[in-house]
Amino acid sequence: MLAAASGLGIAFVVTLTVMCGLHKLNFDSHGYPIVNDFVSFWSAGRLVLQGHALAAYDPHLRHAAEIATVGHPFKDELGWWYPPLFLFVAGALAYLPYAAAFNTLNCVTLLLHASVTAMIARRREAFFLAAAAPWAMFGMMRGQNQFLTASIIGAALLTLERRPALSGIILGLLSYKPHLGLLFPIALAFGGYWRAFGWACAGTAFWTALSGSVFGFDTFLPFIHGLSAVGHKELVTDPNYLPCLQSLYGLARSVGFSDGTAWVMQACISAACVVAIAGLWRSKAAFELKAAGVAVAIPLVTPYVWPYDLATLTVALSFLYRHRPFDGKEWAAVAISIFSFGTFWWHTSHPAALIACAAVGAVVWWRSLDAGRIAVRAREEADSAARMLPVDASAEFGPISASALSSS
Repeated sequence: MLAAASGLGIAFVVTLTVMCGLHKLNFDSHGYPIVNDFVSFWSAGRLVLQGHALAAYDPHLRHAAEIATVGHPFKDELGWWYPPLFLFVAGALAYLPYAAAFNTLNCVTLLLHASVTAMIARRREAFFLAAAAPWAMFGMMRGQNQFLTASIIGAALLTLERRPALSGIILGLLSYKPHLGLLFPIALAFGGYWRAFGWACAGTAFWTALSGSVFGFDTFLPFIHGLSAVGHKELVTDPNYLPCLQSLYGLARSVGFSDGTAWVMQACISAACVVAIAGLWRSKAAFELKAAGVAVAIPLVTPYVWPYDLATLTVALSFLYRHRPFDGKEWAAVAISIFSFGTFWWHTSHPAALIACAAVGAVVWWRSLDAGRIAVRAREEADSAARMLPVDASAEFGPISASALSSS
């Protein structure tokens, strides 16, 4: 199965290469960049290189820069709701021409994610697993940063037990997408990883201070204001975005539920995720299961999640394989998570994340139950063995005096 996944990953890479040649990926047939998420990344980076980092948070100035990047006017408003920390990445990419920057982001972050995946799974074949899932290809077509996010999450979990300080510093980098890090304080606290918890807070403060000192602390206020405005637009008022959201909130809104009802439904599933992660990390389950559990729950706990954010499931699958190879039932669950992207053919909504996370989460649940049953059985066998041990006569009848021995 890993060989099949490796072949699928290579096929995806070949497909993307062919799409580049057919002008279906980053440039159209007229030679203009296709309007996608990467246009906003590269345009914001150009503003940074020109010394106008604050302009990246001005919708009008940023849109003018995006028009200059594309080479023609367009009506779509490409959002930029990243904190100043991500301007380091955007600025570095803007040093390159647009096409080179697009391919560099995809290739470098994919190699990083693939390396982390292979180290987690402890299998060389897993290097190709990172590109085998459909969410990987979806993100690469848009020039998104899903591999960077998954690499941060995977590396933080991979180093958590042996190098908690390094894990916390790496985890601080996730502050560039804070809504995907909501469960880590719960996991670290209930798991007792207080050293990593402290270093994660210190790392977040350090990366925030560094980005503020480089790009100006005055960028934080428009970032927060823009985040609120964009969040209201995409989560509440714009019907074009709702079918794209992979959260329970997005699905509920897409099928006709009111905003209030959808928020209640999202709050319920978020609370369930918090309780589940707290219980899992508090338990004596294997660390691989704990890591896989938090990686599965990340897309479920936030109302704002896109298909490419499911790259965290690759991290979960890697930890599950590290725990032990999949059996037939578990491979069926993995297949369901992959084929869940077939819901993109639906006209109203496509709940791929809900189906995929439920399928992979079921594997975590099955293994956790098995671990619990094994622990209970081990305790019962230990108690049974203790009852069968010979009892010391002196402990049962008390000391026997010397006179009693002589009389006998």
